[in-house]
This record gives sequence, structure tokens and C-alpha cells, in this order.
Amino acid sequence: MAFSIHGIYVSKGIALGKSFLWKKNQPNIEKKHLADDLIDDEIERFNQALNKTQNDLHAIALKLPSSTTADVSEFVDAHLLMLKDFNLSSIPIKLIRENKCNAEWALNCQRKVLLSIFDEMDDAYLKTRKDDVNHVINSVQQNLHDGSNDYNDFYDVNLKHKIVIAEDFSPAEIILMHQQGIGAFVTEYGGYISHTAILARSFGLPAIVGVKNICHYIGDNERLVVDGFNGVVFSETDELVENYFINRINEEKLVKQTLAKLVDSTISTQDAVSVKLNANIEGLNDISSVKKLNADGVGLYRTEFLFLNRQDIPGEEEQVENYVAAITALAGKPLVLRTLDIGGDKTITPDYIESTANPALSLRAIRLCLNDLKYFLPQIRAILRASATGPVQLMVPMLTNLNELKRVNVIIDQAKSELSSEGYEFDEKIKIGGMIEVPAAALLADAFAKELDFLSIGTNDLIQYTLAIDRMDDKVNYLYDPSHPAVLQLIKKIIDAGEKHQIPVTMCGDMAGDVDYIRLLLGLGLREFSMSPSSLLEVKQIVKNTDISKIKSICHDLLTTYEHDKIRQSINGLNS
Repeated sequence: MAFSIHGIYVSKGIALGKSFLWKKNQPNIEKKHLADDLIDDEIERFNQALNKTQNDLHAIALKLPSSTTADVSEFVDAHLLMLKDFNLSSIPIKLIRENKCNAEWALNCQRKVLLSIFDEMDDAYLKTRKDDVNHVINSVQQNLHDGSNDYNDFYDVNLKHKIVIAEDFSPAEIILMHQQGIGAFVTEYGGYISHTAILARSFGLPAIVGVKNICHYIGDNERLVVDGFNGVVFSETDELVENYFINRINEEKLVKQTLAKLVDSTISTQDAVSVKLNANIEGLNDISSVKKLNADGVGLYRTEFLFLNRQDIPGEEEQVENYVAAITALAGKPLVLRTLDIGGDKTITPDYIESTANPALSLRAIRLCLNDLKYFLPQIRAILRASATGPVQLMVPMLTNLNELKRVNVIIDQAKSELSSEGYEFDEKIKIGGMIEVPAAALLADAFAKELDFLSIGTNDLIQYTLAIDRMDDKVNYLYDPSHPAVLQLIKKIIDAGEKHQIPVTMCGDMAGDVDYIRLLLGLGLREFSMSPSSLLEVKQIVKNTDISKIKSICHDLLTTYEHDKIRQSINGLNS
């Protein structure tokens, strides 16, 4: 019987094919008491499982073609680093000795500890790192159970053009499925910024996640259509429906060919308004995409990734080396370095774990840095030293009041004084910007614009703080609405503050790369965007096909429209 089921569209595209239901059976784990003379053997068994898991991942990495984008290989590298991390490689051994227990139970105990830490994180992207913990531990558990994990099974079945359905997939499994030539995948769990979704977009695989009970509704070998544009799975469709989607697929091929031709074109609207399109990156490997797509520069370098998955804090010299490498690779294009944006409840080092009842409102980002200068001062010094080698700007996250900014400036002045006395060169006039991602800062945008060289709108936090919802919570994330009138009014207030004080205003949240809102933002006065590299060409096309003079009044009228249906209707009109 034909039916449709909805989920979260995370990777655009359309696929037609037969379903393949992937069932992964994790072993049932029970605590077993071991005699003293068996402890060393158990530890050896655990180490062998770790080594086997590492070898499996290395084998996958070796099969990646040279054309593989950096973000794909980084997922494998991250999992390999986790396997070597003290929390996974040493603490379970300690638990085996202390509790005289089996390796499976010890590893599961450590899993619970690590997941509880990630659950307390406020940053939505970092929160998804718990998926990595689960994927890595599941692979080790499988190797403990029977010496083989599911990776080998991908080569035992024909997945070409299949639509693979499961509760969830690890990055390694998605890489293997892509190598097998699958048509699309659908999962029961996951969200837009989960690693499952990110990899799907990197590979250009149509994907839908968060489809509740999908494994119960779909069986093996059913004829399916996956509409990755609207997040809908159609089952047992007729010829008329399939022909419609086949035409859509052909249209999309033409669209991609057109987008590829935009790489070297200038970025301006039909009425000759210049617009800057920058990229958000997490590490040096992402810069190749920035250059390949000819982005104007890097509008957000997430420096916190230097601090994660390690036992120590990166020193000044390591940070200088990393930032200078980024500047060199960008070859003259500007680099905006966001200072450490992480919360006090998040594990930076094993000795710094601070639990709190409400991490979203706790010690995080600039609050953490001002509270403990061992994180902040070395980073400021490193950014200043790197600024001697190319165009660098420093951006401070989560500002809420001017006193915080004054304290930041004092620390920057202190660092400049120290570096001068030590004989280091740096850009004396380095531009200092602030992320406006808290409603209080948005309301004080005029005051911040007087003191800063640029503003950057962090829509991810601004929206969830304004609407009092956690976008990672399935029960309330339907309320996450970039077009909510309160959000639009705050965005307009920030843009106006920048215009008044003649400083640039950019947007670096997900909204900046969402094609539904580009024309709206242009009409409200935004002229600089920073986004995932994968969104850049599509946004560029929209910018080039927009006449701001014709939509400006419609966009301004939206600021005084309060009914959701009317707002959505107006936005659809802008995009038609």
C-alpha cells in the first residue's frame, strides 16, 4: 500500500530505488566478575579490540579516493583519535582492574560518563559529538563480542542504488555505503547538524533523518522515493509519481551544472549591490573548499576544535603555527578567528569538568575565558602574533554587556604590551569584532557597534535564546523559526547599528546559508554572509538573481507582520 512518511531533510536530492533495511545488533552487555588471574588476559582482550577497531578505520581511510573532501577524512581521523584518547584507551582498563570485571561492562560504564558530559553541553554542534562516542564504542563492543564489526558486511551485499534504512549510521558506515553506490539513506535518529547529515551533504547523497519508527514502517525490497528537498519518503509509488520525480532529478542535474559555472563570477545583485560570501571552517583541511569555491574569505574559524579530543590545552606556539598555516593557505583572503567558544561544563581537559543545572546559561564562551585566563591570554597572544603574517580579525563570542568587552580590550592591550617587549611583530590595528547571539547584545547593538570594528550575527544561539527553545530537543525544535518576527526585528536592529556606525555586519549562523532567507536578509540590509562551503554556490546564485530595490519594501513590511502564515507567504513570494 502506498504511503508517505516525513522526517528532517538534511541533504538535498531525489533518489528512486529499492529499500534495504540495515539491522545492527549490538551485544547484550552484562557485568561479569573475574578471578584475579584473569584480569591481565581481559585487559589484553580489550586492547586487541581497540587495535582491531583502529585497523578497521585505517582500512577505510586507505580506500578513500584522493578527491575525497577534507571533512570526510576528518571524521575517520577523529574516530581514530578517540580510540587513542585516555578516556577510551586507559580508563576502561582502570575499571577492569578496580572492579575485576569484563571489558564490555567497563567500557559501557565509561560510555555513560562521557555521554552525560556531552548531554550537558549547550553548543548544538559540539553536543552531537556524543554520536561519535557512541559509534566508536559500539565498534569496540562489536569487536569484543565476536571479533568483527559491521564494516565487513557492507561488502557482502549489493547496495548499488539502494535506499538504505537504519536507526542510525556511523561516519565509517556512510563512507562505505557511498563507496558501494547507494542512492540515498533514511534514519530514525539524527538532526541537521549531526555527522550523519554533514557527511551526506559532503557526498551529495539524498538523506532524511529523524523519521520515527521508519524501521517498522518499511521492509526490505520495497520501491521507495526519497525527496531530500522536503524530507519525505514515499513508499510503493505508481508510475505517474515516479515519472514526476525522474523529471525532478534531471532538472537538478542541470542546476548543478549551472552552479559550477558560478565559481569565478563576481558577487553582486542585479541592481549592482556588492555582497561578500565567506565560509565557516573548523580546521586547516577545510580551507581547500574555501579556495575551490572562491569564497571571499573565512568569516568564522572555530578555534575550539584545537582544544577538543586531547588531554592538554594547546599552547601559544601550537596555536600560532595553526593560525599562520591558515593565513598562508588563504593567500591574502581574510581570516576571522573566533576565540574559544566552549562551556565550562564541557570537557576541555580532564581536570576541568564543571557540572551545572543549566549549561545554556552558565560559564561558557567569553565568560569562561574571562573567568580563567589560562585559556584566553595564550590564544590572544597567538592571534596577535599570527596577525603579522596576513589579514586576520579577532571575534569574541557571546558578548552580553559592555563591561565584558572592556575587560577583553584590557587583555588584548596587555598581550600587545607583552609581545612588544618580547620583540614580536603583530598588527597594531587588528580589527576586533563581536558575535551578537544573545538577545541582550542584540538590543544593545548600537552600543556595541560604537566600540567594535565589526559585528557578526550568530543566528543559531540568537534564535534559540530569543524563542527559549533547544533546537536539539525533538519535542520543541519545531518552534525553532528564523522568520519569527522577534528574531527578524533583532536582526534588523543589528544591521541598522552597523550601518549607523559604518562598520561591517556579517551573519555566520545557519540562517546565512539557508536559501529560504537569503533574499529576506538582503532586503533587510545584510551585505556579508558566512556559511558552510557546501551552501556557497547556491547562495551566490540567489544573490546574483536578486534585485534588492524590488524587494526592500516587502522585507521591511515583514518586520510589522506577526502572523506566521502571512510571514511564510511573503517569504515564499520573495523566493518565487
